[in-house]
Amino acid sequence: MSLARQTILRRIRAGLRDVPDGEQPADVVVAHVYRQMDERPHAEIVAQFAERVAEYRATVRRITDRELPEAIAAACTGRGVRQLVVPADIPASWLPAELVVQPDDGLTAEQLDTSEGVLTGCALGIAQTGTIVLDAGPHQGRRLLTLLPDYHLCVVYADQIVGVVPEAIRHLEAAVRDERRPITLISGPSATSDIELNRVEGVHGPRTLHVLIVDTGEQGHL
Repeated sequence: MSLARQTILRRIRAGLRDVPDGEQPADVVVAHVYRQMDERPHAEIVAQFAERVAEYRATVRRITDRELPEAIAAACTGRGVRQLVVPADIPASWLPAELVVQPDDGLTAEQLDTSEGVLTGCALGIAQTGTIVLDAGPHQGRRLLTLLPDYHLCVVYADQIVGVVPEAIRHLEAAVRDERRPITLISGPSATSDIELNRVEGVHGPRTLHVLIVDTGEQGHL
């Protein structure tokens, strides 16, 4: 047995030393007293989300609903992108006239990997962690769509942003339990470190993440 395994088991035994032999986990009620809601004004929550996403080296821009097509065009022009893969149900109102879009009608992994990028919506944004959540719902497409392209342009409506993780889990419950949808959590562009702790980007997903936060008032995207 390895030294690390011995150490772990020794600590577990020490932690369970005062537990009666016949006691089962269900015999002890554990109070979940963590924060389940963010009571701050929603404007503060949205501002924190934008700040946290930017800390992950993503590009973040806050816009109005009317500015969305122009903002998408500007993002693509700034990156030199002329064509984006999009989910089949992407709203036509999002798309600038000059952008060439390729709907995902069963594109192969190779086609996605060699594309110039992808444009999607999302299910949620979490301010606490700066995380974008995809659940394969409206305007998001299949999971593979956002894992292979090198560039991900994501639209997040302000009323899709929640404050803390437990709020997000509650909103996702039906999608997971009833519809068995896959959940993807995105906290900035894909990045990892090699054995010498050198940062490497684009290994497990897009190298570049561009987020447009759309303030539309109360339109009920959640």
